[in-house]
Amino acid sequence: MQNTDPLESSQEALENSKEFAENFAKIAVQSQEIVTEFLNSQKNGNVDPDPLNIGKAFMEMTAQMMTDPAKILEAQTTLWKNYLDLWQNAALRATGQETDPLIKPEAGDKRFKSEEWSQNQIFDYIKQSYLLTSNWVQDTVAEVDGLDEHTKKKVDFYTKIYTDALSPTNFFWSNPDVLKKTLESKGDNLVHGLENMLDDLKRGKGQLIPKMTDETAFEVGKNIAVTPGKVVFENDLMQLLQYTPTTEKVYKKPLLITPPWINKFYILDLKQENSFIKWCVDQGYTVFVISWVNPDERHIDKTFESYMSEGILAALDAIESTIGETEVTAIGYCIGGTLMASTLAYLAAVGENRITACTFFAAQLDFEDAGDLLVFTDEEQIQMIERKMEEAGFLEGKDMAATFNMLRSNDLIWSFVINNYLLGKSPFPFDLLYWNSDTTNMPPKMHSFYLRNMYQKNLLQKAGALTLGGQPIDLSKVEIPVFVQASKEDHIAPFQSVFKDTLLFSGPAEFMLAGSGHIAGVINHPDAKKYQHWTNTKKTKYKNADEWMKDAKEHPGSWWPHWDKWLSKKSGPKVAARDPAKGKLKAIEDAPGSYVKVRAKSGKNSD
Repeated sequence: MQNTDPLESSQEALENSKEFAENFAKIAVQSQEIVTEFLNSQKNGNVDPDPLNIGKAFMEMTAQMMTDPAKILEAQTTLWKNYLDLWQNAALRATGQETDPLIKPEAGDKRFKSEEWSQNQIFDYIKQSYLLTSNWVQDTVAEVDGLDEHTKKKVDFYTKIYTDALSPTNFFWSNPDVLKKTLESKGDNLVHGLENMLDDLKRGKGQLIPKMTDETAFEVGKNIAVTPGKVVFENDLMQLLQYTPTTEKVYKKPLLITPPWINKFYILDLKQENSFIKWCVDQGYTVFVISWVNPDERHIDKTFESYMSEGILAALDAIESTIGETEVTAIGYCIGGTLMASTLAYLAAVGENRITACTFFAAQLDFEDAGDLLVFTDEEQIQMIERKMEEAGFLEGKDMAATFNMLRSNDLIWSFVINNYLLGKSPFPFDLLYWNSDTTNMPPKMHSFYLRNMYQKNLLQKAGALTLGGQPIDLSKVEIPVFVQASKEDHIAPFQSVFKDTLLFSGPAEFMLAGSGHIAGVINHPDAKKYQHWTNTKKTKYKNADEWMKDAKEHPGSWWPHWDKWLSKKSGPKVAARDPAKGKLKAIEDAPGSYVKVRAKSGKNSD
């Protein structure tokens, strides 16, 4: 039976109110400390109120809207009608009648998964009101005429960012899970949440960067990136890793993997259960992987061409020196694929056939339809990035991470704001998010070249428009077979854009579409039995991905075995396995090497 003693009940209520009061006193103190920390971080530098040049785009949009008052009135009328319909539904439900929701969250929207958002009439009304308003705002902005294509994309993108930020799930009083947690813990969740926020502010030196995972749970070389191997070569830009074979025989042609330098290579080797590198070794490939340096001011003069000459070309020389093979197959992932394609064109120009077959993972070569990242590459924003790189000597990795996180703000920003600050929880240990937080810096000359010549000017797909190593780059001169992988839900390298790779080379090109996104679409071990992939065996020369997709066949699970069948036929006969510890080049250290363990350094003006 419940305790009905009024004296004891009042005593319990008094203790609860006292605990609430103590916690909210702590909250007041911590809030003041947070404000002080933020102000102190800002006082030594000039803060640009509009670093991404968003204001100008929205001013242009507003000016265009004002030229058509009738359209504004029509939009306002539509919104008010939606509100009246919502009020009517809410009133009917309040009388006990069953009503269908006027609007529902999109499939996959995790923000409103709590039952309270549908069962509680108040929160259901708040949810539907927000969805109606945010959709109306986005639709109204998208229908504005008279804007150039880039300004339109910019306005559409940041409107989505703003409406996501205003979601009721992101605020204390309108999130039922947070209110419930606050009552249960007597405000203790908010105390811990403000502690987390203060820690993040100090860690970000005034920039609020929510922690995504428990970083103490992982250590590179200990419980991630543990596939055995050796560093067999290094220079000041990269280390070359050769992995220890697990089969008695291996394919004669080794496999060279060129990962992106925007992140670290161990996305391909997180843990044994999903390691692409280990899986390739187990299939009988002699695997070499480039591990890029984490740049600082010492690498200020490194260029895109440096990454070719001191990266891929140096790796090819080292492979020949240590195992005697002059021909390899290769993989280029993301920007590593952009570099790989450029290198293939350079090799074709100088008449060298050192790479005889190449695979591209989520790699763009024609940037006309490069997706939301194009929003960040107008002249004003590139100039802003170049100023930051000039001041620091490099582009800080946290700036790159912030850009990529904005592409999926609900998943990679606001979910952690809710978990860490409103619910007061510690982030869950997750190896993928640890990798995502292990950022890398960018050398200024290389990054400016990439942004301007690829994203802004789209020169790589134009024959002879770029010169590397003194040679005009022409992708059509590349005649080797290529395998192009893309992912259906990739927000960084849209599959429609990646498909264009197949149209730029002269040799045979096979396209394959994987389920999921930029990471999970690539890293999908067959044992996981997840997602799906599409192939198309017709010999038709398709003009675009949509045409290709109409004739494609869907297959369950990982695409890796399909790719293995393709690559194995191009890798030569089997030979005795090569131990990296016994090659002609003396092993420098164990894999994963020391370069990958270097954390991103902050710029000289960050303190």
